[in-house]
Order: sequence, then structure tokens, then C-alpha cells
Amino acid sequence: MSVPTGDQFASTSASGQQTRRAERVRFSDFAFTRTPSGQCTAEVELEYEGQKVAGRSSGQSSPLADLRVAAEAALRALEQFTDHSLVFELIGVKLIRAFDANLVIVSVALRGSDAQARLVGCYLVESDTRRGAAVAVLNATNRILGNYISTR
Repeated sequence: MSVPTGDQFASTSASGQQTRRAERVRFSDFAFTRTPSGQCTAEVELEYEGQKVAGRSSGQSSPLADLRVAAEAALRALEQFTDHSLVFELIGVKLIRAFDANLVIVSVALRGSDAQARLVGCYLVESDTRRGAAVAVLNATNRILGNYISTR
């Protein structure tokens, strides 16, 4: 028995050839813009096996609202990736100071016909708190997405 390494695992097809399949969705790009009128827009791009999907969200800009907009963009990208078979709702996002570091924590609800769950994720932020909010969403949802990927 071999143990999967890195982000790939091997499986043997009916023809006896080994194929590689990624285990998880990768965070590939993040963009955040703020207009002079006080509106902000976040775009999150995810990649899986060479295919890219993007999610976008916008709203009124403020320190807390910027985090929320970034987290919402990540959730929209995840929904796009799953062709809306998984629907997420952002319950909350919070930036806290702990152990001399900034930590972004998100709470996400999974809504669906057969699945209901409440997920929590966090990310230790070094510089860009908005990007950290998007990554915290991915950390909250990675197990659900792993299950989704393995069963599709």
C-alpha cells in the first residue's frame, strides 16, 4: 500500500495505466479594488486540474466589510467550481489579534438539498487581511470540497 504524497494521488484505470488526480482546489489569484465612491470589489480565482474558476463580490467598503466582501468572493468561486451543487452562506468573518499575530476567522454554512453543515476556518495573516479572509474560507471548506471532488 502506498501513501499519497503532496497534492496528487495515483489511481489505476481499467487499462492498467496510472492517472493522477488533484486532491484539492488551489487558490490561484486574488484581486481587491476600491473606488473613490467607497465601493469595493474582490475577485478570487481558483484552479483545479488546469481549469480555472472565479468568484466576485462587491459592496460598501469599510475595514470589516472589506473582509466580508473578500470572503463572499471566495464562496462564489467555490459555488462556481461545484456548478452550484454546493451552496454556501457566510455567517461571519472576524479579524482578531492573538499571540502577537493577526488571525482571520470565518464561519460558513453549507446549504444544500442533502447537506447541512456549519464550517469554521482561520488563517494567520501576515500582511493582506482581505486575502486572508478568502484563504480562511478555503480552509473552512477544504474537507467538504475534498469529499465533493472524490465523489464526482
